[in-house]
Formats: sequence, C-alpha cells, structure tokens
Amino acid sequence: MRPELWRNRAREGLWTGNPGLVQLLGLCPLLAVSGTLINGLTLGLATLLVLMASSVTVSVIRHRIPPEIRIAVFVLIIASLVTTVELLMSAWFHELYLILGIFVPLIVTNCAILGRAEAFASRNPPGAAALDGMMMGLGFLLVLVTLGGLREALGHGTLLRQADLLVGAWGRHLELQVMPFEDGLLLALLPPGAFIGLGLLLALKNLIDTKLELRKARRATTPSTSAGPLTAQR
Repeated sequence: MRPELWRNRAREGLWTGNPGLVQLLGLCPLLAVSGTLINGLTLGLATLLVLMASSVTVSVIRHRIPPEIRIAVFVLIIASLVTTVELLMSAWFHELYLILGIFVPLIVTNCAILGRAEAFASRNPPGAAALDGMMMGLGFLLVLVTLGGLREALGHGTLLRQADLLVGAWGRHLELQVMPFEDGLLLALLPPGAFIGLGLLLALKNLIDTKLELRKARRATTPSTSAGPLTAQR
C-alpha cells in the first residue's frame, strides 16, 4: 500500500475530514454518551469496529451489488455488524452495555458509516477501504475520548472513572484524580455541557487551521520578498 494513501487517509480521517469535528456526523451519540472518558472510548471502539468491518465487506462485494439496491444492502450489512457488536458487548461488558443503552444499536444510523460505504468503500479495493474505515473511526473515537475526558475532568475531577467496567477489576487502580474538588461542575455533565465542550473543540480546531494557513501563506511569500531586492539591483 502506497505511503501517500496512508498519509491522505490519515490526514482526512483524523483532521481535514474528521466525522465529528468537520463533517459533524454522529452527533447524537457523541453528545449523549461522552459523560466520561470510558463511555466515549467504549462507543468509539464499537463504532471503529463496525466502520472497518462494513467498509471491507462493502469493498469485497462491491461488484456484485446492483446499483439500484446498494443503499439497502449497505444498511443491511451495517445493521448485521452492529447487532453482532451489540450481542458481544451484552455478553462481555454488560454493565457498560446497559450504561450506553440505546446508543449502541443507534450506530446503525450513524451517517459517517453509511457515508464511507457509499463514498469510498464501494469504489476502492478492500485494503484501501479498511484503511479509510480505520482512520475515520479513529478520528471519531478521538473526539469521543477528548470530549468525554474533558467533561469527566470538569464534572467529577477524575479521568478513567469506572475503567473496571471495560478492562476488569484491575481497572479500579487506573482512576486518576486530576481536579482537587469532589463536587465538580454539574454543567459539564449535562447535555448543555456537551454542546459547549464540542463547540470549544471546534473553535480550537478552527484556530489551529487558521494559524497553519497563515504560516503556509508566510512561507509562500518569503521567497518572492527576498528575491525582490536582488532583482531590483540587477
């Protein structure tokens, strides 16, 4: 697989085309379950798994799907994979499954998964489709983890709260006290806090993009300005 493909897919999935920060897809689970870092990580991993598996499956059978029914086939594939993930979570991580509730089966309606199946996986070989699904899933997971960690730190003063629900009993030792207070900022744990946190992340990304564009513009104009006096002397 060409290095350019890796760079392009990673850049688009993690930054320029991030499903959560750029395309603003899957906002319902993004805002609803990101109350803690572990909740966000769990849903992010489930979405990543479904996104990769659906992209590979669609890519493998793309030449056998009639164009007229392709969307219905894509939804059927995604729904089957989500049901599999849901049953596995219910069996192995039952308490987390109960906490996430309806938002696990709602992965089926995540437009990012269906969009990647239609826009990329159905037009590219399985290797490229798997890479695209992985990077898009990682981008969505990073937004969930960042927002969940931010809200947990402000609301509970901790990070990795209830990690034992995901990794077992030894996860109780992973909890970190990052703020000195016991009763944190209640707003951070409520739905308005999720909107505010996402808005702050969007503002930070836009600020970074603006600074990067300014830096590129300065670099582009530097050679011409330095060449001006030499040209004038000649």
